[in-house]
Amino acid sequence: MALLVSWVLWSGIYKPLLLWLGLFSCLLSMWLAQRMGFFRHPMSLRSILRLPAHWWWLLGEIIRSSLEVARVVLSPSLPISPTVVELITTETTDVGKVILGNSITLSPGTVTIDVHEDCLLVHCLTQHSASQLQDPEVQRRIAWLGLG
Repeated sequence: MALLVSWVLWSGIYKPLLLWLGLFSCLLSMWLAQRMGFFRHPMSLRSILRLPAHWWWLLGEIIRSSLEVARVVLSPSLPISPTVVELITTETTDVGKVILGNSITLSPGTVTIDVHEDCLLVHCLTQHSASQLQDPEVQRRIAWLGLG
């Protein structure tokens, strides 16, 4: 229901066809999420209330990463040094690992390729971004959400 209300409010278009398509899209998303087992991992109220703070922090990281990637790409020497890094996570829950992997992927210049047990395989555009992954701040922020 929150998805549908958000979509209607953000779109600002109230034509019947688009409302029906929006309703269909939301129902399809819910059905797919249920089939994938998304609702087997309920979040506590505390975790839900902490999500906006995490999103603001992540937005700051995305902006910082975007500027770094723009600097690298616009540099005449194009100082890229693609590398793949194995990141050992301290997250114990599957949801926490997925949020960690998605948070890394949302930041420009990094892509989480694989998640296997306690290891995330991440492709980085530069050595600098690879070294930043070793900073425990990201994992500390995910743990702060209290998903486990």
